[in-house]
Order: sequence, then structure tokens, then C-alpha cells
Amino acid sequence: MTRSARLRAIVASLRAKARALGFEACGVTSADPPPEMRERLAAWLAEGAEGDMAWMADTFARRTDPRALMQNAKSLVMLGLNYGPGDDPRATLALKGCGAISVYARNRDYHDVVKGKLKELAAWLVAAARPEKADVKVFVDTAPLMEKPLAALAGIGWQGKHTNLVSRDVGSWLFLGAILTDLDLEPDAPETDHCGTCRACLDACPTGAFPAPYRLDARRCVSYLTIEHKGPIPRALRPAIGNRIYGCDDCLAVCPWNKFATIGREAKLAARDDLNAPPLGELARLDDAAFRARFAGSPIKRIGRARFLRNVLVAIGNAGDAALVDAALNLLADHEPLVRGAAVWALARTLAEKDFAALAAAAEEESDPQVAAEWLAALGARDP
Repeated sequence: MTRSARLRAIVASLRAKARALGFEACGVTSADPPPEMRERLAAWLAEGAEGDMAWMADTFARRTDPRALMQNAKSLVMLGLNYGPGDDPRATLALKGCGAISVYARNRDYHDVVKGKLKELAAWLVAAARPEKADVKVFVDTAPLMEKPLAALAGIGWQGKHTNLVSRDVGSWLFLGAILTDLDLEPDAPETDHCGTCRACLDACPTGAFPAPYRLDARRCVSYLTIEHKGPIPRALRPAIGNRIYGCDDCLAVCPWNKFATIGREAKLAARDDLNAPPLGELARLDDAAFRARFAGSPIKRIGRARFLRNVLVAIGNAGDAALVDAALNLLADHEPLVRGAAVWALARTLAEKDFAALAAAAEEESDPQVAAEWLAALGARDP
């Protein structure tokens, strides 16, 4: 058997092994990406659309060339793991007194789950290549690797108008992982775009984060604002966030290709009962220890209590429920300025004018400039 035939046989067996490990998709592409991938990222950064995700620009050189992560790399094996929900996640948006958490974050951190499977698959590949020595590295989202365009090049799916990957086989719900190797594997054909004239994902975005098809302005994206953004959420965007307290699934959930979606099989990613529409009042009472305990092993833990409660308080302000006033009042003196500022906004949206005005003494005692700005904006908005 020639070496090329042997490598083709290894890839065929690799796909079978990937399926056995729970991956719904497996494709191969070159570690030498096309120049347009670099050009698209450069144009996006030039617009400032990354917001305060400074690492996108800081890692530009490595991000646009996988060989910077492994000097002798020749191929990328791209994997997709289905995490499809059992129902439409948008149903939670109607429950104003509860928080809507993105499907992917309702149980274990997918980085840990997917990485474990990738390591097992990579070890299999090394063993299958013997007596040839194979070098491998695995990646799940945290490395400077452009998983979505690379997955499209590997034939797993295509980047839809919402810039996320869409698969004809399983729809929108895919976690991506990669194995970088020095084995010269035959690449798969890239997937073609099947969005057609559909713009459902663009129209579904609550904050207008898509200035044009295939372009995302992260600065307006609910997922960015509730997860990556470290400061106060811009006041103009808060009402549109509704009760989304960690991420947003709207553009994924509305995609017509989800008619082929199936429920994810990985038990570690199945939604926990306490993360399906948790009551906002309950979440607002979490102190540091309780936050860490509740979200141990969850991706939510990574943003910390302050950012999480900022999101909860924005949802409380949007709920307009008098039953949640005490929860917001309790956080008006929180040790975190980010939380105090969000509490001001929530109370301004929930309390009657005279009741909110009675809290003005707290504004005079506030020393943090950002929280003071929240008071000024809230009180000013109520001036006749």
C-alpha cells in the first residue's frame, strides 16, 4: 500500500472513531489557509467590530496561520459535536421573571468535555500512524485558531449570514474542535453556502448586531455584551437584551436548517434543571461563595459574579416586576461598582418616580464615577 493510500485509510478510520466518540462531523483541511481568511479578519478588526476583545488583534498573526501554533503542521482535522436542545430556547424569553441562559452554558463547560474527546481521538491518530511518527495538538476555542472558517474549509458546514457555522446534517448546534497534525492528510472539499435569500437570523437579532449579511458587530451582540464585555452594558442596548443573562441563541434557533437538528447525545452537556429559566430574584441573592458553588464546572463561572449580576439586574430592569424590587435594592450597596450601577438602572425602571427619588441620598454618597454616572442618567431621565 502506498503512503497516500495508507493515509486515506487512516482518515476513513478516524471518521469512524470520531463518530464513536460522539462527534457528528469530521473533516480535513490544509494547515495553510487561503489568504482571504486573513483579509476578512483584518477588515473586521479595522472596523473595530471586536469591541474590547483586544486579544483578537494581539494574536492576529497566529490566528490567521495555524502553522504558527505548530511549525511543521500540514493538516487540520476539524470536529463538530452536536449540542442541540430538546426544545426552542426562545421560549424562555417570555418568562420575564426568569433568566434566559444560552443552551451551550446550561451544564458542564464544553471546553472540558470536547477537549477530553479530542485528546482521545488525537492519541488514536498517533497510534494509527505508526510506524510513522505523528505530531498532534488539540484545540477547543481558547487558542488563536479561526475554527469557523476552517471548519467550513473542511466541509463540516458553511458560515451563515450570522457568521456561525451551519451544517446541512445537524443545523446550527455544533461545538467545534481541532486537531493540528504534521501528517499530510488529503483535504475534504469545502462546503458551499446554502443560505440563499433567507435572512431569518439577521432579522431575529434583538440588538441589530448584523450591519450586513455575513458581518457581525460584536459591540452590539448580546453574547458579547453579557459574556466578554467587562464594563457596564451600554444603556441604549439594555432594553433589547430582555431577560438574556448569559449569551443569546436567537440567530441560531431561528435558522431553517435546524429542521435537521437532533437533540445532543452528550449527557454532560444536557441542561441542568436549575439552569433552565432560573428565577431572577434567586440569582440576585448569590454572594461570591454561592456564585462559585452554583456554577462550578460551568462556563458561566468564568465571567465572575459581578458581570453575572450586572446581567441579572438588566433583566430585572426589563422585567418591570415590583416583586423583584427588593432583590435590586439589596444590591444597591454591593461591594462591586458594576453591580451597584446595574442596580440603579434596574430600580429606575421598576420603581415609581417618587420611590426612586427617595433613593437619591445614595447617589450623593457614591464615589465610583461609573456608578455616579448611572445615578445622574437615571435621575435626569425622570426630570420633568
